[in-house]
Amino acid sequence: MKKKHGDVFTVQLGGFYITFLQDPLSFGAFVKESREKLNFNKFAQQLVRRVFGYSSIVDDHEILQMSSNKHLKGDGLELMTQAMMSNLQNLMLHNIGTAADQRTWMEDGLFMYSYNIVFRAGYLSLYGNEPHKSAGSEEKAKGNDRAESEALFHEFRKYDQLFPNLAYGVLLPRERLESERLLRYFWNSLSVQKMRTKDNISRWVWDIQQAKAERGMEEFMISRYMFVLLWASQGNTGASSFWLLLFLMKHPEAMRAVKEEVDKVLKEFGQEVKRDSPLINLTREMLMKTPILDSAVEETLRLTAAPLLTRAVLQDITLKMADGREYFIRKGDRMAMFPYIAVHIDPEIHPDPHSFKYDRFLNPDGSKKTDFCKAGKRVKYYSMPWGAGVSMCPGRFFATNELKQFVFLMLVYFDFELKNPDEKIPDVDFRRWGFGSMQPQRDVQFRYRLRY
Repeated sequence: MKKKHGDVFTVQLGGFYITFLQDPLSFGAFVKESREKLNFNKFAQQLVRRVFGYSSIVDDHEILQMSSNKHLKGDGLELMTQAMMSNLQNLMLHNIGTAADQRTWMEDGLFMYSYNIVFRAGYLSLYGNEPHKSAGSEEKAKGNDRAESEALFHEFRKYDQLFPNLAYGVLLPRERLESERLLRYFWNSLSVQKMRTKDNISRWVWDIQQAKAERGMEEFMISRYMFVLLWASQGNTGASSFWLLLFLMKHPEAMRAVKEEVDKVLKEFGQEVKRDSPLINLTREMLMKTPILDSAVEETLRLTAAPLLTRAVLQDITLKMADGREYFIRKGDRMAMFPYIAVHIDPEIHPDPHSFKYDRFLNPDGSKKTDFCKAGKRVKYYSMPWGAGVSMCPGRFFATNELKQFVFLMLVYFDFELKNPDEKIPDVDFRRWGFGSMQPQRDVQFRYRLRY
């Protein structure tokens, strides 16, 4: 049953109601409401238990926030960015200087290629590398990292494809058995015991493990949480990198503008890509000087990120809208926002909302645009790919850097193009609405080769 009342509509689901807030000018009332009244954690805990087999503790959200603020921002982000660069280079550029004909075009599905590379580099940056000593040499250790991350990615994709049905609780019996097998695989692959054998484990992962152990959590449950972290941190960036590359290839003026900016940044920092020269060192400082690429990333996320922001209602509340109207929400129900429809594709906030405009988030002087309006009033929450408030993605800065680093390396080291220049942009898989970055219903073939 569904009831509409102007700014909100309500859906009955079992024994409770979900009230969806639709007016972007009123989002502040939802985002800023106290956790004693509207609580994200209650909903998230239930989903994580059902999907990942992980039972949370009281301090879970605080542990995640503290570690993320320490290691995925500021100086901590500098270290993560360097780790990501090293692992991207190992996966993308390990065959530079080999006898193979590097000018030969290679073909692949753009989605699988992008997701594969970004996921694996992110995984290695977070969960560590094989020690050089145990492998016998640095090259062997890097080769083992490539092989291990490749195997893990293919298992992850199997779980990722089951995820929507798993979250909704509608798996077929054989899918249920497969999901249980995959859970056991990841609990083992990401176990605390396995982590102890790795080098370069991120401080983010390490601190979270330590904090949970200090609060008495058993090791097997910490290992389960490691899979929660992997999915949360790497389940969306691969898909986003696919859409970004695809939009750039479909819009030559965007590709040209971003490429010119990338080349300018390289030159400004005294680096050059040429045969037999050292690999570039793409730093966080360099990534902070790319406003055009930043805008293209934000536009990509506007078009393809569709998170559902849900809160459990812990007390009866009266929610006041921007126009003065009030709505009573009862204890035990749910409240939610779906920014993709309410904001991202609202033509009043974003004219021609279904078109990719790489400079939509740039002012004429090249600075970041933050002034968007609806009904003559400024909209504060004009783009919400990372959520908002207490549920805002704590890893958003690292995820953005992952995206930018991957695209940066593709632009400076490779020629790449769509196999069919007239390729239509594929439709999205709507089953993933509510879970972050949407995925395409089909892959798109492209070809690529090293530029020298």
